[in-house]
Amino acid sequence: MKIKTGIVSLCAAMLMAATLVSSVVAASGDSEMSDTWITAKTKMSLSADQRVKGRDVKVETEQGQVFLRGKVDTAEAKTAAEEIAKGIDNVKSVKNELQVVAPSEREEVAVSDEVITKRVKKSFAKHRALRKAGIDVTTNDGVVTLTGEVANITTSADASWSARKESGVKSVKNDLTLKDTAKAY
Repeated sequence: MKIKTGIVSLCAAMLMAATLVSSVVAASGDSEMSDTWITAKTKMSLSADQRVKGRDVKVETEQGQVFLRGKVDTAEAKTAAEEIAKGIDNVKSVKNELQVVAPSEREEVAVSDEVITKRVKKSFAKHRALRKAGIDVTTNDGVVTLTGEVANITTSADASWSARKESGVKSVKNDLTLKDTAKAY
């Protein structure tokens, strides 16, 4: 009898501890943990839905905002993906950057991304401050991503602006960081 009471007490204590930990995590606003959870839950839901080929959709979450990128076969699949993402708990908003591209045309879109990357790099080569800035450029579905370290915020802004002006660019994701210019005295 004492063993049963001890086991029941232990189970109750573990249940209370789990509840307390989950409420503390939720109250702490740990966006990284909830963003990871939102991304995983969205990917699983997309994969389970017959209207969307979930493996063709890239999902990222930042502070509760879900970004959908990639290619889908139909406008209905694009709409369905957005609806699914909006239905996930703790999603604040959804930015649907999915492209509707027939499977037979997907190779052409990939080539387009390569052309966009070349155009952006060529634009940077013409700009004195950007020419030797060491900025890496990648393009995925018309979204240009800039990475690397730059000397100052002006160079970062110039890079974004120059990339955004190129035809075919849907948006620019500026992941540039500033070089540490502090000198030791």
